[in-house]
Amino acid sequence: EFVDSKPYKKRIEQARRATGLPEAIITARGKVGGHRVFGGAMDMNFIGGSMGSAVGEKVTRLIERAIEERGGVIIFSASGGARMQEGVLSLMQMAKISAALAALEERHLPFISVLTDPTTGGVTASFAMLGDLILAEPKALIGFAGPRVIEQTIRQKLPKDFQRSEFLLEHGMVDAIIDRREMRPFIVKSLNFMMNPDITRESTEKFSGLKFQVTSP
Repeated sequence: EFVDSKPYKKRIEQARRATGLPEAIITARGKVGGHRVFGGAMDMNFIGGSMGSAVGEKVTRLIERAIEERGGVIIFSASGGARMQEGVLSLMQMAKISAALAALEERHLPFISVLTDPTTGGVTASFAMLGDLILAEPKALIGFAGPRVIEQTIRQKLPKDFQRSEFLLEHGMVDAIIDRREMRPFIVKSLNFMMNPDITRESTEKFSGLKFQVTSP
C-alpha cells in the first residue's frame, strides 16, 4: 500500500503554489494553421505530471468538446504516470480517456500525441500511445516502468538508449522525432492532411473494403 510522506491535500496545495497551475495539465482551444484544435500540455513540476481524477476529467472533457465542435486534439505529455495518492481512481482515468479517444476516432477527427521527456507509467499505457500521429522530442524517455526498475526485475542489462525516443522510432513505436522548434510547422503540415475532408473521404472510399481509415501522413 502506498503511503505518502505528506497529506494529499497539502501536497496539492504546495504544487499549486509552486507552479501557479490548478492541476498537472492545462487545456485550451484555438486554431493552428487555420484548423480548429483542442490542446493540452502536462507539467512535470505538478506532482511529477501524474494523472489523477482531475487530469483524467480535463482530458476527457477536452476530447468531448473536440467531438462537439469538430476539431482535432493535440496533447503534449510529460508524466511520471498515474497519481499514486488516488489509488484505483487514477487507474480508471486510463480507460475513461481511451474510451473518449475511441469516440473521437469514430468521428474521423485526428489526435496528435506529442511525447516529451519523460512520458511514462499510466499516461504512456493509455492516451499517449493512442495518437493517430505519435511524435516524440529528441532523447525523450518514453516507457511504462523505468529502465532501472525493469533491470532489477528481469536481472538483465537493457540495450543502450532503451526507452529513448530514437530507440522507439527505430522499433516503430513512434512516427517521428521532432525538435520543439520545428514542432509547430510539422503539426500544421500534418493537420493540413489529417483535417482535409477531401483526402479523408477519398481514402475512406478507396480502402472501405479493408475497413481502413487513413488519418495520418
